[in-house]
Amino acid sequence: MELRAELLKSIWYAFTSLDVEKSGKVSKSQLKVLSHNLYTALNIPHDPVALEDHFRDDDDGPVSNQGYMPYLNKFILDKVVEGTFDKENVDVFCWTLCAKKNYRPKDGVGVLLDKDAFHLWCIFNFLSEDKYPLILAPEEVEYLLKKICLAMSVELSCVDMEDFISQEPVQLSGITVWAFLDFVNTGRLTRGVENDSVTMAIDKVYQEIVGNIIKEGYLWKKGHLRRNWNERWFSLRPSTLHYYVSEDRKECKGCIELDHNCCVEVLPEKEGKRCMFCVKTLTKTYEMSAPDTKQRQEWTTAIQTAIRLCVEGKNSLHKDLKLRRRKLREERERRRTTKEEELQRLCLLQGEKESKLAELELLQEAQRHSQAALLQEEQKRRQKHEELQRTLQDQLQQAEEERDNMQAEMALKDAETDRQRKRIRELEEMQVRLEEALHQEIRARQNEEAYRLTQASLLVEEEEKMKVLLALQEEQEQYILKTQREKQELRQEMVTKSQALEEAQHQLEKVRANRHRMDQDIATAQRKLRQASTSVKHWNVQMNRLMHPIGPGERRLSLGGSGVPVVHGPSLRDPSLRLYNQRSEGEREKERENEQENIEEKECEERVSIIGREERRLSHASNGDMDCA
Repeated sequence: MELRAELLKSIWYAFTSLDVEKSGKVSKSQLKVLSHNLYTALNIPHDPVALEDHFRDDDDGPVSNQGYMPYLNKFILDKVVEGTFDKENVDVFCWTLCAKKNYRPKDGVGVLLDKDAFHLWCIFNFLSEDKYPLILAPEEVEYLLKKICLAMSVELSCVDMEDFISQEPVQLSGITVWAFLDFVNTGRLTRGVENDSVTMAIDKVYQEIVGNIIKEGYLWKKGHLRRNWNERWFSLRPSTLHYYVSEDRKECKGCIELDHNCCVEVLPEKEGKRCMFCVKTLTKTYEMSAPDTKQRQEWTTAIQTAIRLCVEGKNSLHKDLKLRRRKLREERERRRTTKEEELQRLCLLQGEKESKLAELELLQEAQRHSQAALLQEEQKRRQKHEELQRTLQDQLQQAEEERDNMQAEMALKDAETDRQRKRIRELEEMQVRLEEALHQEIRARQNEEAYRLTQASLLVEEEEKMKVLLALQEEQEQYILKTQREKQELRQEMVTKSQALEEAQHQLEKVRANRHRMDQDIATAQRKLRQASTSVKHWNVQMNRLMHPIGPGERRLSLGGSGVPVVHGPSLRDPSLRLYNQRSEGEREKERENEQENIEEKECEERVSIIGREERRLSHASNGDMDCA
């Protein structure tokens, strides 16, 4: 991406030089020639037929810069391979096209040679930002001029520099490369300096910035085979340290690859050599000797810088420095903007302060007026106070006289107060009783409200029941005739059953008298049985078994032909039967009579209960007839 950006800068100058009318467009024939020369300079294989087809003459007219960029990117820049071409050839080609149109020294004669102007043009492109049209910041121009003056061993004139930067075109649109070359051609920087020195200084800066050479110079190097010392021309780049036979760099004697495994160490004097240092790699150690201590320090620092760039993955020292200077400029710009904003805020605050001071003066003036008014009012108030004091003294005397009269009245009022207090206590007691009565009344009203609510609910229920009763009344009217017919029958039946009831009651009284007699006989028999049980325990056990209720399968009652229940006794094989047969015939007869009386008594009670139910039903029916009537 960095190589593409650098190539685009040079190609941009070539494209704009072909725009003679300054319309932003170039004819297709010129672009075809430009593309063909770029193919050749960049060492890219190309198809002449495809080139002719793409830029053949048609009615589309000339092509703008934006229209040429897709072809340039796709067919030229995308095919560029770094290391297969010499970028300086591309720069020479683009410089040749743009210099004919734009580079015109005053009166046709300039301080700079064509080669020096080309080198300055390349340095300008390197230091400029990737924004078109290409311009250089004033700080970068000052940095470049200082580098050139330092190489010429002269001091940069700040006055000339300020005059150049303060020009109106420079302030408005920035410094272009042509304005920069015109300024250098004025000779302000090279007063008293020979042209050869200027050329050497520009070439040195060009090699350092564009050629990516960190440092160059002669050093003594110790051989690895013969172990002798030879003077070599060393050229240091970020990743390599080449050494040549001479400074023309035609015969390279070797190359030291620099990486993170390399280091530089200062060596003590030995073998008659001073200012020694060595470069250590993983495989070899290269010993070298500088002319003096200053040169040794510069070389060790430069080699350490190259190793640092290699470790950080950067391939150019001056690109790194340019990025740092850009960040510093941006930071200064931010600070300047911040400072301007602060100045504006200070101006606003100053204005506010002045307005507040004016308001404060007005307030002070108003305060003085108010103080004078207060003094006048204070005097008036004092006069009124004195008059009031005299009046109060007179009133005090009158009040003392009235106090004596009031004391006499107070004695009378104290007696009245005692009477009133008694009355108040009586009223308080009455109030307590009234409150109690009020609470009782409130509770009574609450109960009354509850009763009212209950009564309302009962009324609602009564209404519902009335509706049901009306429905039942309609049904009852249907049964009235039927009931009246049945009433006569029931009355006749009632008379019959009343007679039967009287007979049953008469029989019941007889049965109860017989039962009373039988109970007496049974009590006598039980006394006899208890006497007999004292002699026979087994008889008592069997008697207890016989006294229990009869279970299923042991004893059954059946009705005979006369309707009297018949008792089926247990089998004669039962052991208890033997004891039972031993009892006297009189006792068995009494038990049968007792059982017969119990049965008759139950039948009478059942008949009485049936008759009672019939009477109640008839009475209800008669009441219903009366209600219906």
